Amino acid sequence: MRANRIYHGRDEGFTLLELILVMVILSTVLAMAAPSLRGFFASRQTHDTAAQILALTQLARSQAISEGIIYRLNFDTTEHTYWLTAQQAGTFEELKTGLGQIFTLPKDMVMELDDIEEQDTDMFLAFTPQGTVTAGTVRLIDRRGLALEITCPTVTESFSIMELKYVDGRYISRQNG
Repeated sequence: MRANRIYHGRDEGFTLLELILVMVILSTVLAMAAPSLRGFFASRQTHDTAAQILALTQLARSQAISEGIIYRLNFDTTEHTYWLTAQQAGTFEELKTGLGQIFTLPKDMVMELDDIEEQDTDMFLAFTPQGTVTAGTVRLIDRRGLALEITCPTVTESFSIMELKYVDGRYISRQNG
């Protein structure tokens, strides 16, 4: 005996109307979340730039010690750039490796320099073969006001990154307040 199956109701799957409704809901949720995601990526750029500068200071210090020559981390605040150079035959030349490239700050980011060495129009941190460094500060401020400081308090210490907050017209360390 054969059983005949009769389907009552509809086939399995989604209708076009249901798919459109799901897409409308997803689009609405993404549209509400987009502004906060934009801020997240902007703060990531600031942290990534600070980490890159910190890595360049560590590289310059170790290379200066191992090669016995002076390295410089150079800054150009008008062009918003920074790069490494090494002393070769009395002059400072850009490195011939990938780390010798000129790095550019992200758009809408400001770089402030404190206690940085200057010679003519050049601004730089110097790393000597003895392991000493220019004690100075590089401050990065993004358009939202997030400020990170890459700082070295003394000539024998290493650089570190500190997050700052804006209080009474100036930036101070988050640990101090």
